[in-house]
Amino acid sequence: MIRVMFADDEDLVRASLRTMLSDLDGIEVVAEAADGAEAAEAARSHHPDVALLDIKMTTDDDGLQALRAIMALPHPPAAAMLTTFDIDDYVSRALSIGAKGFLLKDIRPASLVQAVRDLAHGGAVLDPGVAARMVRAHRDEQRAAEPARELLESLSEREREVVTLIARGLSNSEIGTTLFLSEATVKGYVSSVLTKIGAANRVQAALLAYRGGLLER
Repeated sequence: MIRVMFADDEDLVRASLRTMLSDLDGIEVVAEAADGAEAAEAARSHHPDVALLDIKMTTDDDGLQALRAIMALPHPPAAAMLTTFDIDDYVSRALSIGAKGFLLKDIRPASLVQAVRDLAHGGAVLDPGVAARMVRAHRDEQRAAEPARELLESLSEREREVVTLIARGLSNSEIGTTLFLSEATVKGYVSSVLTKIGAANRVQAALLAYRGGLLER
């Protein structure tokens, strides 16, 4: 059973998340919170496997403070940030603190459920639209793109295909289907890609793919 908690200061968003995640086989909503302090306490008390956190709640950095407190727990959940297209430096800060993904608040139910399952099994999730906006918002294009392109050029053609599909939000299973590879083979490629480009997780790999222009090809 995947234990999930979420935090958002908007009643409507919490109600939507509750509706999408309740009564699903293998998923249990164990807590919800309206601000960062409640979120941190809920994570301590309920030991969720996955936490979905709004970036900005009662204060501009409320979600980040909650994320920092949650990541400091002995066995922290996999955390993904809930955001809109109002992307700013808080997103980059969340990644550095330990967020494993970024999801749009208007995510489709099926995509949310898959994201929760991926997070619970050690994956990272990144909405392609969020990634593109993050790169546009945070890079000096020439300075950021050139090192990214050099790293990507160190990959084999197949590895570049894999990291491109990661950036498009595909799971290992979906990448395998697309490239006619077994899921075990895809896992091997993903591990190799992360090592070669020095990325800690799939989110960082996806951002590098955007910076290096792979999705523009």
